[in-house]
Amino acid sequence: MDSADVTDDRLSSLTSWHSDWSGLRVGVLGLGKTGFSVADTLVELGASVLVVAQNADDSQVRLVEVIGAGLVLDAVLDAPPPELVSLDPEVLVVSPGFHPDHPVLVWAAEQSIPIWGDVELAWRLRDKVGAPAEWIAVTGTNGKTTTVQLTATMLVDGGFRAAPCGNIGIPILDAIRDPQGFDVLVVELSSYQLHSTSSMSPYASVCLNIAEDHLDWHGSLDAYVEAKARVYTNTKIACVYNRSDERTMTMVENAEVIEGARAIGFGLGVPGPSDFGVVDGILCDRAFTEERRISALEITTVADLAARGLAAPHIVANILAASALARSFGVPIEAVRRTLARFELDHHRIELVAEAGGVSWVNDSKATNAHAADASLGAYESVVWVAGGLLKGVDVEPLVKARASRMRAVVLIGTSRSDLRNAFERHAPGVPVFEAVDTETEEVMSAVVRLAAAVAEPGDVVLLAPAAASMDQFIDYADRGTKFAEAVRDYLGGGAADQHDAPQPPE
Repeated sequence: MDSADVTDDRLSSLTSWHSDWSGLRVGVLGLGKTGFSVADTLVELGASVLVVAQNADDSQVRLVEVIGAGLVLDAVLDAPPPELVSLDPEVLVVSPGFHPDHPVLVWAAEQSIPIWGDVELAWRLRDKVGAPAEWIAVTGTNGKTTTVQLTATMLVDGGFRAAPCGNIGIPILDAIRDPQGFDVLVVELSSYQLHSTSSMSPYASVCLNIAEDHLDWHGSLDAYVEAKARVYTNTKIACVYNRSDERTMTMVENAEVIEGARAIGFGLGVPGPSDFGVVDGILCDRAFTEERRISALEITTVADLAARGLAAPHIVANILAASALARSFGVPIEAVRRTLARFELDHHRIELVAEAGGVSWVNDSKATNAHAADASLGAYESVVWVAGGLLKGVDVEPLVKARASRMRAVVLIGTSRSDLRNAFERHAPGVPVFEAVDTETEEVMSAVVRLAAAVAEPGDVVLLAPAAASMDQFIDYADRGTKFAEAVRDYLGGGAADQHDAPQPPE
């Protein structure tokens, strides 16, 4: 038996916290929140851990030293460092920031070294504090965080010990090590995480929607869809899918699931007998009721949601998906209603910043791709759109073409301005296009607000829904949204000039 077979045999036996992980040679790529949680967990298990990262702050370096892992910092990392080669790792655990074609991962593949992500590791270790929690897995191009938060809150209101985790901010490895334990974890999963996950068998799962995103990471739309589809593999009870998104239906149809798992659809139309949907403005459950062929259970109404700013179509869809996931776990319909009666969206998600002179200013900085921006634009009739950043290889022309009729004007920011400008020239030449070209990050949003205020008319919404990532000019989408909100408040509170003294778009 050669060394690769020995390694495979050992890794296949490591399916529990109580397995023998001692001495396992592990390379950990990346030292962000995820990378540190991986290293910390593996050191606790007695593995021999070497962290390889391109950068780290002093506090991270000290923490790695404290837990007793090795560390190699290589700003370029265009080849596996000698220390990693000398370790001869039995497995690599990789953080999401490393593309599949990264030189270290190419080297690992050539050496037949298995590659895991933190989710794969966490699934194998989920029994640390007793009977392992069930997992409800949530992915999709957009709406993941809202759906995860809603589902977790519904579960808690239903009397279960539940927590949101994963890509939502709490590393999954931290959740499975919580000493109090949980009945169920609601796990937000990115396509990156699913790409390196093979063992997971969730209680229920959902892919909320699919649109072009992260093509620079996956290399193609087909590869992105294939990664997302993994969320349904080995699902035990409920595969929840979007009836308006044919790709998610196909994923469920093709998924290898545990026998007996049900397909549960959600959508904004009238629901079928195993669906969640909307009838005459009432959100309904026709999946988890004994009389589902002839009746439905009322969840809430669109009017009630509208009164609290939750009636945008994509938000209603998220609410239906979360309700389906929670109900699949046995949450009473009354608990679902209680959650919805008090739920509020996160900051930077269609968040009303201010209203003045008949103009609304809305921060949807979390719309970091074209699909999310399309949903946001679709919620308003007349928009001054603030867009741009890093487009991540996505074609924005279909979005511009589809939503041009709703736009009073567009204000462009970021390094992908030219792609957006060209899309407007081709598909919406009548829409005025302005560019905020201030080189100082602190001034970009001030310029945006001045330009938008000059063209907005009563009844318009100035909407920050960039359709792009933020890291070219900001720390992250939250920083971008915060600076937008601050600039709006500064402008409106500082004796703003006449909004109709409009600048002229460039020739």
